Amino acid sequence: MSDSDTKQLPKDLAAENGMVNVQIDGHWIQVPKGTRMIEACKMAEQEVPHYCYHPKLSSPGNCRMCLVQMGMPPRPAPGAEPSYGENGYQEIGWMPRPVIACANTVTENMGIRTTGELVEKCREGVMEFLLINHPLDCPICDQAGECRLQEFSVEHGKGESRFKEDKIKKPKNVKIGPRIRLDDERCIMCSRCIRFMDEVADEPVLGFAERGTHTSVGIFPGKELDNNYGLNTVDLCPVGALTSNDFRFQMRTWFLKETNSIDTNCGTGSNITVWTRGNKIFRITPRQNDDVNSCWMPDSHRLNYICPTDEDRLTACLIKADGVHEETCWENALEAASDALKQFESSEIAIIASGKQTNEELFMMRTLAAELGCENLSIVAREQKSDDMLISSDGNANTTGARLIFTTASPASQLTNILEGVRSGTIKAIIAASEDLQDAAGFSADDLEALELLISINCRANATAQASDIVFPGAGPAEKRGSMINITGRLQKLNAACIPPGDARCDWEIIRDLALSISEEVAQEAPQSIDALSKNLTASISELEGKHLAAISELGDIVTETGNTIPLVKREAERKANGEIVG
Repeated sequence: MSDSDTKQLPKDLAAENGMVNVQIDGHWIQVPKGTRMIEACKMAEQEVPHYCYHPKLSSPGNCRMCLVQMGMPPRPAPGAEPSYGENGYQEIGWMPRPVIACANTVTENMGIRTTGELVEKCREGVMEFLLINHPLDCPICDQAGECRLQEFSVEHGKGESRFKEDKIKKPKNVKIGPRIRLDDERCIMCSRCIRFMDEVADEPVLGFAERGTHTSVGIFPGKELDNNYGLNTVDLCPVGALTSNDFRFQMRTWFLKETNSIDTNCGTGSNITVWTRGNKIFRITPRQNDDVNSCWMPDSHRLNYICPTDEDRLTACLIKADGVHEETCWENALEAASDALKQFESSEIAIIASGKQTNEELFMMRTLAAELGCENLSIVAREQKSDDMLISSDGNANTTGARLIFTTASPASQLTNILEGVRSGTIKAIIAASEDLQDAAGFSADDLEALELLISINCRANATAQASDIVFPGAGPAEKRGSMINITGRLQKLNAACIPPGDARCDWEIIRDLALSISEEVAQEAPQSIDALSKNLTASISELEGKHLAAISELGDIVTETGNTIPLVKREAERKANGEIVG
């Protein structure tokens, strides 16, 4: 709610400021002109139950659950002046029938009742109709624990059914796409999924068929729900009609811990919630941030996460002896890495950081390079095709942060020189962090084999780890704290939802300890916590001044102008400006 929504102006000045006076459950408030009734009630902290309504979608008004009683001042007789009460408002005459709150807007001196006999009886009736053919399978339904039908049936239902006939049976466990199942018998015809695919995903493959109690939702003939944003329909579904194959029957939601974080699969930095139990990630869902990803995220990103329980996770330090990796302790690995690096001139060493590292980790990589006197410092660029929605053309989550910390407009510009140096023999040692050099950096297996020393920090047993002389086990994105800056210049927080497996550590700790093993002169300045490191970082980068981890807002803060926009967010703003959605 913005300041203009809550500021109480004098009653007679409301119109001049684009506001209207509205009475909600006996209390007068001022809201912007044109506000939907349901949003006005929300501003007054009065919940109006609803199913079909969603502020990011059009309002069809088809579930009828949001019925409220509306009132307006009686029209004065010809030649008569309106009469006002002691409080300065006109007396309200209440309509004997309810109206839907999701599609009607407020006007001056309007009255709204969200409670009372009329409203409560109507909601009971709506709930009774919704439950006529609904299966009584709450104990085995995947939506249990976050089902709006279950919640509202308790709050607004009758508690018993008068329906004695046989229920109409509809299709169950139907595969409508590679990632989604439909239990049509649970559908309450809210049409949220249909409107999302039509209005946001721009691929209208869902629709209603038949009429009355035989109405069912389904895929158009010859189509399937394979859109990369299709799983957002599962998030939108208020009941258990649409379920994700990835999460279906995996865990009850009340057992899961929720951690707010950000997506690291591209430069957009979508806001997410990580759902975990027992140090295992069970699902990732989008978290609302109207300036970044609205309420949505791509399927490819929500399903692409690193979990502590993955089979390919590195859990111990490794040193290669006679071509075979052997596990060792941290002290031995750090000592071996330090001794090996001291055998080379600074010009013979290159450091390859990652655009997927946090600002704090990149800052430590810069510190390590300075300690070694190494000027060959670069990240790996990840250019890709944007989907003109939420997937950015930058496949790195923190290229903007790397620009600020490495003080260069092209933090990946040195990579070509490093590769040429390896092939010419002038670069003999590489420290690589959170990157598989064979996957994205253009290195071949022969290039890595030609190096005299390869030290890598990896959380997975990839090709670079296999080729490394010394391997340090790192943490995945869901296992560490830090900050990143997305393509629009927004500084956001990455939060730890899990603990790194085995002896794995966060990159910043590994880099700090490696720098300490090389030179004890940095010991006094070495940060002992991520919060201390964050304060060192923000004191060194002018754009980040005062924006240490504890000071970053929940939805992030703009710290630099990039000139970039996020297509989906831009289109949503246009729809809001046109009055198509509430936004």
